Amino acid sequence: MSMHYDIHGHISHSRASGSDIAMAQLLELDAEVLAPHLAELTGWLAELARPVPRRILDLGSGPGTGSLALAHRFGSAAVTAVDISPQMLHRLHKQAAAHGVAERISTLQANLDERWTQIGEAGSYDLMWAAAFLHHVADPAHTLAQAFDNLRPGGLLAVTEMDFFPRFLPEDTGIGKPGLEVRLHAATNTQPPHEWTAQLQDAGFTVEEQRPFEIRLDRTQAGSALNDYAQICLGKLRSHATDILDGDDLAAWDVLLDQTQPHSITRRDDLGVRTARTTWIARRP
Repeated sequence: MSMHYDIHGHISHSRASGSDIAMAQLLELDAEVLAPHLAELTGWLAELARPVPRRILDLGSGPGTGSLALAHRFGSAAVTAVDISPQMLHRLHKQAAAHGVAERISTLQANLDERWTQIGEAGSYDLMWAAAFLHHVADPAHTLAQAFDNLRPGGLLAVTEMDFFPRFLPEDTGIGKPGLEVRLHAATNTQPPHEWTAQLQDAGFTVEEQRPFEIRLDRTQAGSALNDYAQICLGKLRSHATDILDGDDLAAWDVLLDQTQPHSITRRDDLGVRTARTTWIARRP
C-alpha cells in the first residue's frame, strides 16, 4: 500500500465538506507550531521581492495561515485569498479581524482548476503564494500557465511542498518496540518529494532558487500547541496504517493516541518537530 500525505492544500480545490473545520484546525496548528519556519520563509521572500509587493495572491489559501503571515510581513500589501471552501474563507475572515488585518485581506471563492476569470479582474499580482497546493490541482501545467498570465513581469511565485510528514516522538516511547514512529512513516509515507523545476520553466518562469528547509524544533521553540498538533498528525497516519503495521505496533499506537493513558501523546513532555519543506522561487521575466 503506497501513500503520501500532507496537511496543506487538498481542501483548497476539492468540494467543501464537513471535514473542513477539522482540517482548518490542523492547518492553524501547523502554522502556530512551525511559526519560526514561516517567519524565516516570509523573511526570505521579503529579501527577494523587489519592489515591495503591493498585491499578493494566496492560491488554495485554506483558513489563510499563509495570507496572515504575508499580510504581517508586507505591511502595505493587499492580499487576496482564493479557496473553493466557503467554510475556510469564513474562518479566514474571522482570523483576519482578530489579527487586525481584515482591511487588507480579501477572499474569493473559486475553483482553481477552472479558468481564473475573477482572479485577474483587478489586474496582475506582484507575488503569488502556493503552499502545498500545486500537486493537488487537476492539471499543474494549466495552473502554472494561469499563474504566469496573472503575475506582473518581474513578479514572484513561491511554491512550497512538504518533503515528508512531521515526526515528533523519541526513538523509544516507552510503549512497544523502539522505532515505532519510523516504522509508521516507512509504511505510509512512501512517495518521493514533489519536484516542480521543469514545469515552472515550461510555463515560462525563471526558477531563481530551490531551497530545502530542514525544520528541527524542540518543545520550547514549538510552543504549547505541539502536543495537539502531534496528536492530530499521528492520528491521521495511524488511521491509514491498520492494514500495514503489525498488531503489536497498532496496539502501541492505540495507547499513545489514547488521551486517558499516561504515555499519551497529549501528555508527553519529550516531543519535538522534525520535518522538511522545499520552496521554489520563480520569477516571471
